Amino acid sequence: MSLETARMLMVTLGFWLGACLGSFANAAAMRTVAEKKWWGSERSTCDSCGAVLSIGEIVPVFSYLIQLGKCRHCGAKIASRHFFTELGAGIVGMLFAWHWGINLAPLGLSFVALLFLLFCSLTDLETGYIYDSWAIAMAVAGIVLRVFGGWPAMLDGALGAALGFGFIFLIVIVSRGGMGFGDAMLMLGVGAVFGWKMTILCLYLGFFAGGIVTIPMLIMKKATRKTAVPLGPFLAAGSIIAIFTAQPIFGFLGFDLPWPWYMSNLF
Repeated sequence: MSLETARMLMVTLGFWLGACLGSFANAAAMRTVAEKKWWGSERSTCDSCGAVLSIGEIVPVFSYLIQLGKCRHCGAKIASRHFFTELGAGIVGMLFAWHWGINLAPLGLSFVALLFLLFCSLTDLETGYIYDSWAIAMAVAGIVLRVFGGWPAMLDGALGAALGFGFIFLIVIVSRGGMGFGDAMLMLGVGAVFGWKMTILCLYLGFFAGGIVTIPMLIMKKATRKTAVPLGPFLAAGSIIAIFTAQPIFGFLGFDLPWPWYMSNLF
């Protein structure tokens, strides 16, 4: 197998893994918000008629396109959030594979981050609520995966979790509830996955992304300072962007990155 073929195969697998994670996160978020089970023997069903969907009807991205965005059983329109979540997550997964190649440590942590960040973003957008259980699960997953990097990597994750949670929690206290506690829990998970240096960048890019969106809204009077704007999706976006930008940013500043974010593409 040539190097170019291997690269294309890896990128394709990255797309499909990302799309599958997007499909799962979307379904889990919808059912969690609706207070329904998403685990165990539960099957995917049509949002409108409740018909159990076959495997051919739940293939990420392509099932939606083949069925022209409609349920085969009742003809009802399928919510576009399914398609765009799967496609968006697939594109991010493809970029992960292109960025890291077969470097499994940063690639694995990137996909773990994608799953949890996507779920928390979807619930935050829909209800303004980030579920503590998922944020804690993200933190646990981050620390467990960091076992492969040894004690320094695990300590880095613990420090990142403390920094991420502590920074947002301090804002929650100072703002007297102006920012939600769920955002602090989300950064607990982000910190455990990314480590303390990367967490600083995730926070900066997350707030920067939020400013890019909210400041024009304020200028155009589409929102006021009292308008509730979910911060979770911006923190999630900042974290994803940090994966791709950390090496050049920290390199320019003269700082080294810890395990596994210092690694480069093996292709």
